Amino acid sequence: MARQLGISASYLNLIEHGQRPLPANLADRLERDFGFDPASVRDDLRAGGVPGLMERLADPRFAGLGIGAEEVTEWLAAAPQTALAFARLFDSTLGAPPSPLAQVEAEIARRRGHFEAIDRAAEALAMELGAPGDDFLARMVARIEAAQGLAVTLVEPAELGAERRRTDPAARQLLISAALDPASRQFQLAEALVTHDLRESIAEAANQADLADREAWRLLRRHLISYAAAALIMPHGRLLRAATAAGFDLATLQRRFAVSFEQLAQRLTTLTRERQPGLPFAMLRLDRAGQISKRFAGASRCPLATATATCPRWQWHAAFAAPGGRADQWVEVAEGAGSSRWWTVAQRVGGASEHVVVLILGERWASRLPAAGASAASHGEAPIGPGCALCLRGDCPQRAVPATGRQLRFDERVSWALPYQAEPAAV
Repeated sequence: MARQLGISASYLNLIEHGQRPLPANLADRLERDFGFDPASVRDDLRAGGVPGLMERLADPRFAGLGIGAEEVTEWLAAAPQTALAFARLFDSTLGAPPSPLAQVEAEIARRRGHFEAIDRAAEALAMELGAPGDDFLARMVARIEAAQGLAVTLVEPAELGAERRRTDPAARQLLISAALDPASRQFQLAEALVTHDLRESIAEAANQADLADREAWRLLRRHLISYAAAALIMPHGRLLRAATAAGFDLATLQRRFAVSFEQLAQRLTTLTRERQPGLPFAMLRLDRAGQISKRFAGASRCPLATATATCPRWQWHAAFAAPGGRADQWVEVAEGAGSSRWWTVAQRVGGASEHVVVLILGERWASRLPAAGASAASHGEAPIGPGCALCLRGDCPQRAVPATGRQLRFDERVSWALPYQAEPAAV
């Protein structure tokens, strides 16, 4: 094993006995070549993994320290209990427990987006229903009618109001809005099916989570039902084989599984099964104001998935006006004293409200994909940061506010081209 990892046997022995930290690059190789799950050595960590700790370290009290995701990954691997102690101490200073949504995001991040028991159960149910095709919806309808005794009925939007789906126990009907597009209609049927057929797996996953209140538990259940529906429509093994054969061409996969871009993007972030992982995608959903309504880091360790603000140099918003609603871009993200490169695919999505969904993949994996290579050749890359307040780039002409915790320089004899001048970052 040491030879395959390119390290000495003595160094591997020190790592195994906790006398040396597990570096992020070595964790990557262990995960890829030996099916090792870095989360497995974190005991009962409730700090939310790398995303949860990065969110805490974004606090202004830590500004200017330049702590990046790689350092946090090594910290978790080397001393998970001290990371948990830091998280608990930090949270106690806030004077209130995290919000229900923050608790659920931390639980999803802790599991790297993957709920193994639900995934396996959904895959088994998908095998019972058969391969996807034109009659997949009919097979789901037949299953719901047989198992739940409900007649599936399409109704006009006026009958449901703001609802997309409703179960009417008295009339023994499952009402689905006729206004939904085919992908949304399929997803609503899948949610109704898994809520009944996979109820034990969903309840077990929700009850295992360390949540502070009932509202967080209900929010997590809602996420798990959607997770199970996606896993039913796009079973792990079937999706991974199709994605590999198609070179992860997103349009091909959308057609293959009859899903929307958003459904596919979110599902790709969950393919972190041990010994059968997909590519470590991250995903964000943003509105025109740059507010993030969905964030899934998966196994990506992507700083963009944990940032609280976006960078004006990151052109995800161009998708709102782009032909076809898509904008690809390579970005170089400032992380502490270093940087990392990521391929981003921004796609405008419609519905009741308009958003842009961004799928993100690190350079190591994206460089193998034809679409990412074509994007790099056409547009190059943009230097960006995790929002102006946390970005340490000193040469950015679009900086809106000074970097938090950095001491500003003033010289009334000089007029600088940049909005703010700061003293060098603390080392």
